[in-house]
Amino acid sequence: MRKGYSKSYRADNIKRFPVSEGTTLLPFLFSIMPDMSRTEVKNLLKYEHVALKGEVVTQFDTPLLPDDVVEINFGRPFYKFNDPHVNILYEDEWLVVIEKASGLLSVANDNSRDNNAFRIVRDYVRNCNPESRLYICHRLDQYTSGILVFSKDEDLMRELRSNWDFYIKERKYMCVTENVPAIPEDTIRSYLIENSRMQMCSTNDSEQGQLAVTHYRVIQSRDRYALIDVEIFTGKKNQIRVHMSDLGCPIAGDRKYGAETNPGRRLMLHNYRFTFIHPVTSELMRFSLSTPQIFRKLTQ
Repeated sequence: MRKGYSKSYRADNIKRFPVSEGTTLLPFLFSIMPDMSRTEVKNLLKYEHVALKGEVVTQFDTPLLPDDVVEINFGRPFYKFNDPHVNILYEDEWLVVIEKASGLLSVANDNSRDNNAFRIVRDYVRNCNPESRLYICHRLDQYTSGILVFSKDEDLMRELRSNWDFYIKERKYMCVTENVPAIPEDTIRSYLIENSRMQMCSTNDSEQGQLAVTHYRVIQSRDRYALIDVEIFTGKKNQIRVHMSDLGCPIAGDRKYGAETNPGRRLMLHNYRFTFIHPVTSELMRFSLSTPQIFRKLTQ
């Protein structure tokens, strides 16, 4: 778990000190703060006022290299983020990108108001800067793990949502299915509608449903289970779950769409890659996660 601090918080009491030559941390701190006592300098280090490369550091002999930048918060300790369900992958003054665990809601619902990714990340950015705001740019199903993007600016969130197909370049998932698809690689196209049981289902009626396009490729299989690499070209509700079920290969653990077993004790669907154009800097941002070990173990 990354123990970082919010780069959006840049109050006057945070100072940046570039490193010009190789050394270790404590001698460097003594050299840049000659007017402070050695005890005061050591206390800044001990009580987590010093950071290097976005990480809070307390070890006096931490190596420093030329072009490193040491940051010191003279007002208060840097805030450490540590949550078992959320891992911060990236943060700047506009966006926060996280890895969400299976079982965690993206946002609150009627049954759970507090335990969700939005609240966890919102509390994090507010702790670093009480004036910060947070907006969710898209969602993952509660039991799907993977990558979520939040915006710190409402207009930026609206820009992303309104021009989603322009900014979003790649969304890829790994899943484990019950049964092995008869065709090892294919593209599924159907129109999705919600039925009376609050489930999404496929239809050929383009007037009633919304187009969903999913490409899949079988990676490996063992017995009745298959590991499948999936890319979606539309982002419709439960899209992958419906399309795998349509193949007669529901995602393991997905009883809502026909699965009979739950070998991983979770919905075995994981968003492992998310690539998008940064709406402010225009940089291509690519985030990748490893496949959960249980996915490969079950299908090898």
